[in-house]
Amino acid sequence: MTSPIHVNSEIGKLKAVILKRPGHEVENITPEIMPRLLFDDIPYLPVAQKEHDQFAQVLRDHGAEVLYLENLTAEALDTDEGVKDRFLEQMLAESGYKSGVLHDAIKEYFLGMPTLDMVNKIMAGLRKEDIDFKPLTLEDMAENEDYPFLMDPMPNLYFTRDPAASIGDGLTINHMTFAVRQRESMFMEYIIGFHPRFADKGLSVWRDRYHDTRIEGGDEQVINDHTLAIGISQRTSADAIQDLAHSLFGHSNFDTILAVHIPHSHAMMHLDTVFTMVNYNQFTMDPEILDNGGKVDMYVLHPGKDGGIEITHKTDLEETLKRITGQSEIDIIYTGDGDPIVAAREQWNDGSNTLSIAPGEVVTYNRNYVSNDMLASHGIKVNQIESSEISRGRGGPRCMSMPIVREDI
Repeated sequence: MTSPIHVNSEIGKLKAVILKRPGHEVENITPEIMPRLLFDDIPYLPVAQKEHDQFAQVLRDHGAEVLYLENLTAEALDTDEGVKDRFLEQMLAESGYKSGVLHDAIKEYFLGMPTLDMVNKIMAGLRKEDIDFKPLTLEDMAENEDYPFLMDPMPNLYFTRDPAASIGDGLTINHMTFAVRQRESMFMEYIIGFHPRFADKGLSVWRDRYHDTRIEGGDEQVINDHTLAIGISQRTSADAIQDLAHSLFGHSNFDTILAVHIPHSHAMMHLDTVFTMVNYNQFTMDPEILDNGGKVDMYVLHPGKDGGIEITHKTDLEETLKRITGQSEIDIIYTGDGDPIVAAREQWNDGSNTLSIAPGEVVTYNRNYVSNDMLASHGIKVNQIESSEISRGRGGPRCMSMPIVREDI
């Protein structure tokens, strides 16, 4: 295994993972701008960091190398002054400053910092008071007069799963749905392009961030070395899935995509918030994705004739999972034991969002105790982490991690 990215399953032993420790971007959330930043609560940073550090240590204790997004970005930018300048110009442009006096003032401010400090400050958000700039026109004075930031904070960055997702010996670098998150994938673009660990290593970028259609890593799951499951969700569109299929089919080992339609809601924003793989034939699932007949709309994509895609509609999840996994039996472990009150409560706190670190072994939030007991009763080894504050971001252990190397199974 020589590729710096190698992920052919959801459950192979985790060997290397990218995390983002919550930083001052979390402290830059206010009640007024929570909707803009896609938060509905404000985590208490010192406790959130303590909980995240525990999460990282659990992964290390189980043999995974833990890499941090902010460090990788700074190391990539420090490979060449031209790379750093290019990154900063692109970040400014995507933040609304392509040129002009304010662009120049912001750029000068960032270039006066060590690279890691610059990266952390960009992630945290740039407040108006941070730079010495006086508006030159009435238009400058009136624009966003009451908004405190020149560049938005990026508090969602500690969910490293979404901006990019590993598939085989490559990845997608994603065009994300909401404008406030779209800059996030730029960090991975520069890491893959310029960091010595990844650059010029023959990695395939199956889909880059320069698309109009949306896809996010929380919807992308590698079932086995030729099959993906992808959510058709609030954050991932059907046309983006077909675009990815065209990129993968005939150019990789992947020849099957299971596209699963899930409700478009904040509690079920990605497929991995309602469905995850925890063992060869075991899956967690929130029962709310099923209709009254126990069915769910799914579409199986295979290569078709003349470079096309063959699409088959399915509704029986267990039978479809048997077919694509080659397993004779499928064990569905329901969030909250399927109780409508418990499941709804624990789903809100990502009871289905388990991170598999080996076949039959997962990391979960301790607050979802009913779901955790159910996992254990089905023979799954559960490593629980504290979760009073990091859970307020509405993402669980899978959301907070981007595996880049797993052992093959």
